[in-house]
Order: sequence, then structure tokens, then C-alpha cells
Amino acid sequence: MQRGDGLRGVVAVDGPAGTGKSTVARRLAAWLGARYLDTGAMYRAAALGVLRAGVDTSDATAVSEVVARSRIEVGTDPDSSSVLLEGEDVSREIRGSAVTTAVSPVSAVSQVRGLLVAQQRRIISDATAGGGGIVVEGRDVGTVVVPDAPLKVFLTATAAQRAARRAAQDGVEDLAEVRRAVERRDRFDSTRATSPMCAAEDAVELDTTALDIEAVLGRLHELAVARGLVVLAVRGRT
Repeated sequence: MQRGDGLRGVVAVDGPAGTGKSTVARRLAAWLGARYLDTGAMYRAAALGVLRAGVDTSDATAVSEVVARSRIEVGTDPDSSSVLLEGEDVSREIRGSAVTTAVSPVSAVSQVRGLLVAQQRRIISDATAGGGGIVVEGRDVGTVVVPDAPLKVFLTATAAQRAARRAAQDGVEDLAEVRRAVERRDRFDSTRATSPMCAAEDAVELDTTALDIEAVLGRLHELAVARGLVVLAVRGRT
């Protein structure tokens, strides 16, 4: 993979927490001069709005009303993406434990998903207008948000490996508790009635358990080239 290659179209990267999808999606977008969209950050911002409003996350009607009137904005620059809630940068706050606990029930509300999927599709349409490219990561990108994406990848890894990565990322020592939290999130996201997390039928499944980031990046780049989505940079004259 050479810097200067360019992406055209959409690469959808889905998978559960701890598979490396955020790091891989962001770095692939940066390398290919493409835009980057973290759909999970939008749901986290929505969950933060619900928490700030003092609404019970199990009250679907109240949750959807809060999200409907919330102004959530996400940047698509992979080198400096931001998440704004009512104009305030909440990029750091949405990664806290309170939001992590609230995001699954909030994102399970069908009206919430409808609102945010519509916004995500507008962002993707703007990014790809005129032949641009975007790497989109989440849990239902290939199945719901962009079901016609020319490249869909579903990343997996063992629960133990994903918990270890998440614990290292968050600086948490209680690995057993992190694993329980990861498995709870998996169950919630894969069994929700609306847009459950699962691999699209035509997605390429990639187990990242024994792979480092560079290896995963290389594989995604190969797939994008094979699908005709990458315009290769000129390597020099012969």
C-alpha cells in the first residue's frame, strides 16, 4: 500500500468492539485520501444527549424525542474527526463509562436508528459525490446504512482478545469485567429487534485475533484494489 492511492466509493467496516475496526477504518481512510465516518460515535452522542436530558434509557418514546431535537454533527476528516452535540465537542466525553452503558439501549430504539441512519446516508452521499471515497465503520453499515456498498468487511476476534484490547485502550486492569461488558454489548447489539449487528451476506469476514493493525490494513487495501475502488498512484517512470 502506497500513500497517494485514492479511494472511490464506499468501504463498509462492521464488527463488534475490540476488533480494531475504528483504528483500521480511520487509518485506511487517511492513507487513501478518503473521508471517514464513525457511525458509532453518532449513537454515543445521542446517548449522551439522553443522559444529559435525564431521560430513562428504557423509555423509547422519551429517548426518541430527545434524539429528534438533538443537533449531532460529526467530522469526516480521518486525521481530526470531531463529534459535536449542540455545538459542543464531546469527542472525549462520549467514550466514558456512562455513555458506554447507555449507548446500547439508546441505539436499539428504532426511531433513533431511523434518524441517524438518514443523517449517515446524507454524509456518505456528500462524501462520494463527484467520485469521492469514504470508509464507514459501525455495526450495521453493510446491512442497513449502505447495503449496496461495493466492499463490505466484517471484522471478528475472540472475546478474550477483544477484551484485552479494550482494557489496554481504556487503561483498565480488571480484564474479567471488561470481558463481561464486551459480551453483554455483543448480546444486546446482535439480538436487538431493529438492525441487529451481523455480517452482510456478501461481506468479507476477517478474523483479527492474531493480526496486527498493519496486517489488517494491508488486507483491506488488497480487497479495495480487487474491487476496483482504489485509484493507484503513479509509482514513477520506467
